[in-house]
Amino acid sequence: MAHDDLPHGTLTCGECPIRHRAVCARCEPTELGELERIKYYRSFEAGQTVIWAGDQMDFVASVVSGIATLTQTMEDGRTQMVGLLLPSDFVGRPGRARAAYNVIATTDILMCCFRRKPFEDMMERTPHLAQRLLQMTLDELDAAREWMLLLGRKTAREKIASLLSIIARRDASVNMMPSIGRMSFDLPLTREAMADYLGLTLETVSRQISALKREGVIELAGKRHVTVPDMDRLMFEAGDDSDGGLVG
Repeated sequence: MAHDDLPHGTLTCGECPIRHRAVCARCEPTELGELERIKYYRSFEAGQTVIWAGDQMDFVASVVSGIATLTQTMEDGRTQMVGLLLPSDFVGRPGRARAAYNVIATTDILMCCFRRKPFEDMMERTPHLAQRLLQMTLDELDAAREWMLLLGRKTAREKIASLLSIIARRDASVNMMPSIGRMSFDLPLTREAMADYLGLTLETVSRQISALKREGVIELAGKRHVTVPDMDRLMFEAGDDSDGGLVG
């Protein structure tokens, strides 16, 4: 069940865990005050639809916590995942009234929402907001290209390592930690979800994770807590070097 329009004071901008990465990251105190007046929070439970492709969008939002997926339904009814929305990612497009993709909550999520029209008006007179959104859009383009490579040309082992590295680096960024050396994070996806998103079978995912664990590339505590002893090695297993480029 979605919980709409949570109390305005649910979280102040100063307390926000994604403040340094979100669309408001460059805003001055007066600009944050203006955003405070047009924001509200919405929470969704795992499995719920946030918005369907083609629906009217009267808001834009930042993911505060949790993970959602972007999917597109093809003419024959099949659904293709086209990306993940992780904490600090932006949902919606100023100037576009309808959603381009389905947004489905993978875990319980909390979203900081802004009414679309007031947000668009503010963008026109707030360079800090427009510049940050442009930067995030370019980052999203890079992520989309990375996702295309992940789904298209990589082996099953590289796909698993790539997904782990994407989540590890984002977790480090949100928590303002370096994405080098030894890293630990909680994996927000079940193995079934990983299989679905990567176009693999559950058995293949489990086998590859077990192999990465056996070879010391990752360490597991329980089902979800992952430790990467050496991030460079995980990046190598993903088919990437430490700069994020392909290994030749």
